[in-house]
Amino acid sequence: MLEGKAVIGETDMLQTMQQDALDLASKALDFFDVTEATEIARFIKKEFDRTHGPGWQCIVGTDFGSFVTHCYGCFIYFCIGSLAILLFRGSAGPEAEDNHFSALEAAKA
Repeated sequence: MLEGKAVIGETDMLQTMQQDALDLASKALDFFDVTEATEIARFIKKEFDRTHGPGWQCIVGTDFGSFVTHCYGCFIYFCIGSLAILLFRGSAGPEAEDNHFSALEAAKA
């Protein structure tokens, strides 16, 4: 496991869900080496899907950018040492649905 305390960068999760994310990350780091980012992400995602319902996405690494749409109350970004973890439940959002239906209408014409 990486030494050091988790530092939360951004979140809109309830405190209990935040703690669950931090605990799962710590547990994942007990099972996997820091270099196994995909396995860490898979572990956290599957556990969150199991305990908080489906649709969770997890990104783990030391250098990445992101721009995501998420469900309200379902986003956390935190670091443990040099390892960054982004966990969120995806959402299409109303603007995506409008664009999707516009594309369908155009395809019918």
